[in-house]
Amino acid sequence: MSETIFKAPIMVEMKVEGLTLDPLTNMPIIILKDLAGDKALPIWVGYFEANAIALEIEKINTPRPMTHDLLNNIISSLQAKVKHILVTGLKDNTFFAEISVIQNGSDMTIDSRPSDAIALALRSKSPIFVEEKVIEAAKSLDLPDPDKLQNQEKQQWKDWITSIKPQDFGKL
Repeated sequence: MSETIFKAPIMVEMKVEGLTLDPLTNMPIIILKDLAGDKALPIWVGYFEANAIALEIEKINTPRPMTHDLLNNIISSLQAKVKHILVTGLKDNTFFAEISVIQNGSDMTIDSRPSDAIALALRSKSPIFVEEKVIEAAKSLDLPDPDKLQNQEKQQWKDWITSIKPQDFGKL
């Protein structure tokens, strides 16, 4: 009889280092950095999501609750707590995440876009984790519009992704 051994994913705790713009597409990128400062992970997001994260990073209060504030308020009102968020996968240039919530001793996992999960984690002061396999997979992200890029530009893009460091970007 053979036993199947389940290996829990290796989770790396990270923090939001800042936001920047992709030099090729002008899309916002959230830069996550591990706590030791050895690894960085760029996650492309939409403008609205980047704005929600920037507002929280800069501690800018809005006159009315934003969507992520509302979600955080609902979770709190239900006597629940965000334990952490976890970026779980990368498929076809799309990142995947989960929000781990605990309520009355019961754990729940909620599917989420990473940008929404990160915005909620910042508001709820919850840890941000990324599975190690995602960090590794991100090193070989497909290039945006590869048909339009020359070979040299492709190599520059790959080199940039591989060597990206959070300190390379200014704060917001």
